[in-house]
Amino acid sequence: MNLSEKFFRRERRSVPAARHFARAFLAEWGLAETERGADVLLCVSELATNALVHGVPPGRQFRLLLRCDGRTLRAEVHDSGGGVPHIGEGGVGDEGGRGLLLVSALADEWGVGERDFGKVVWAEFVTAHEGPASS
Repeated sequence: MNLSEKFFRRERRSVPAARHFARAFLAEWGLAETERGADVLLCVSELATNALVHGVPPGRQFRLLLRCDGRTLRAEVHDSGGGVPHIGEGGVGDEGGRGLLLVSALADEWGVGERDFGKVVWAEFVTAHEGPASS
């Protein structure tokens, strides 16, 4: 099993930085240029954005953890904010409110877990991929 994690500051540029970090992880597994890889990257963006907007108090960070066992890739975003995220529907003119709706449509499974301080929101993707690209 391959595992990689990184902490990101509470700032807008952390979303593209998290996506870049995830792309490098996907490249190791030969998934970066696949449709499934694109799904993972979109979900990482949505989960990171939700953490920044709703879950990371000022002065804190969020953690992105990625792991792949060759068949399933799991992306987790850990934050120290309260509350339980839910799927919003967003109005016609709204710019946001659809992040978890996208995650639920693209991921094979997703959910929310508790932490001592805050929560972890995760998404899993079946990859049916045997291992790192260098294998």
